[in-house]
Amino acid sequence: MNIPIVGYINGPVINQPYITDDLFEEIKENTSKGGYQSILGLVVSKSARNQRIAKLLVEKMEELVKENRREGITLTCKKELIPFYEKLGFENHGRSHSQHGGFTWYNLLKLRKDMT
Repeated sequence: MNIPIVGYINGPVINQPYITDDLFEEIKENTSKGGYQSILGLVVSKSARNQRIAKLLVEKMEELVKENRREGITLTCKKELIPFYEKLGFENHGRSHSQHGGFTWYNLLKLRKDMT
């Protein structure tokens, strides 16, 4: 049985509320409890977009955040994606110091107390 993968979400647990460029240089083991769940990638196949898959992936990540008593979820995104993440309950904390890939990034954060 072949089941197509239509999307995925990934990122390590970090000890700070914002993603910094050094996180891309060294892989560290996730702590079992606490910290912030980062999202470095949220991808949905073009053929599966507009089906709420990204929302479902974020909601599943929220469940893991609660289970593991993390502080919340942090991510960086480009300006055009800010409204999408705000609809999911993230707060825009302004421009990131990250220069990853030569792009301008914005810090978005959703604290555990804000998760439904």
